[in-house]
Amino acid sequence: MPKGSNVPVPTTALRVELGWGTGASVPDVDASALVLVGGKVRSDADFVFYNQPAHSSGAVRHVGKRDSGGRVTDSLIVDLARVEPAVETVVLAASADGGTFARVPGLYIEVREEGRDTAVARFDSTGASVETAFVLGEFYRRQGAWKFRAVGQGYDRGLAGLATDFGITVDEPQQPAAPASTRPAPPQTRAATPPPPAPSPAPASSAPAPARPAAQPPARPVRLTKVTLTKAAPSVSLTKQGGTSGALRVNLNWETRKQFKGWGSKIGRAVALHGDLDLDLCALYELTDGSKGVVQALGNAYGALDRPPFIHLDGDDRTGAVTSGENLTVNLDQQRRFRRILVFVTIYEGARSFADLHATVTLSPQHGAPIDFSLDECTVPSTVCALALITHDGGDLIVQREARYLVPERGVSPQRTVDHAYGWGMNWTPGRK
Repeated sequence: MPKGSNVPVPTTALRVELGWGTGASVPDVDASALVLVGGKVRSDADFVFYNQPAHSSGAVRHVGKRDSGGRVTDSLIVDLARVEPAVETVVLAASADGGTFARVPGLYIEVREEGRDTAVARFDSTGASVETAFVLGEFYRRQGAWKFRAVGQGYDRGLAGLATDFGITVDEPQQPAAPASTRPAPPQTRAATPPPPAPSPAPASSAPAPARPAAQPPARPVRLTKVTLTKAAPSVSLTKQGGTSGALRVNLNWETRKQFKGWGSKIGRAVALHGDLDLDLCALYELTDGSKGVVQALGNAYGALDRPPFIHLDGDDRTGAVTSGENLTVNLDQQRRFRRILVFVTIYEGARSFADLHATVTLSPQHGAPIDFSLDECTVPSTVCALALITHDGGDLIVQREARYLVPERGVSPQRTVDHAYGWGMNWTPGRK
């Protein structure tokens, strides 16, 4: 499509894909969307991006990145059938982190019906120079029908400049604070001896004044800061980020591949054979008192936040949705009692390996910037992947990107496989969920 042109699109769920080429000097690029009424957002909740990945209406979701074959894509799902009647426009934007779009080769935006391989619209953006953000396209409503317009409007003030132009209130970066079931499971999947429990520390005038309306708390502005871990920069200090207290939420979301059956996808064939894909987020932990264990759905070992292991698994999700997925919470108020925590994921059923599975890991501390990374492409018959290692070393709390696929030997469970790879030294017995 040429810049400024438009094309009708079906009123259904559409996948919006931003793509670009990789390279040593190419900055990271992020997709975002703004839901507009009268050309402006109604509130900061109308901004969908990496730190606020879903609109409250469910009409717009940020589903994350894929890195394959020298090209990176970042995708949004826009379900036009669910867009609220008052909304006239959904703006589709890109922002560059660590450089300008002059250094981003082959930038494009493509729209496809979800679950289909045929593009209904595509715009290739060229000629960028000093821009650090772009409105690449927009969906707009005319007489009850939806169209896509190729826009190509650039900004030299980054995502913050773009967002504020549409009425978003952006939180300025702050200085870091001073450190202060019934189904059988494979064999050998539950820790034989949980760690011993330990107690947790307990946490006028005579004349009436005129009535005033109750003060409303100020709306919390969106935060545009984040940390993305890569192979070249695989670790970050939570201590230096000021994120050593409160709750640390670990989320895994993924794309289920059921809609791709018949495309020749390995995951598609596996799902066709075995049903819905079921991944389990788990954590091995070791505390400073020497106790070790596992937090996982098998054996109902969901953990706890107010007593050891100070880690809790929220539940067992099978959708991979970015608004839910699998979630672990770590109580960082007890961070000095942690020696190490290894977060990992296993395939419970629905696939024989992680091949063609595209997943994103996000660690969101209560204080400090979110940390995220994508899993690499899996090229081995792996059913367990080590995601992140959190260590407490010399007073510094470090998050290390692992993204390490492991292949269990015949008859060995995924849990025992990851235990052996990281030297946890636990005993395992069969478990169920």
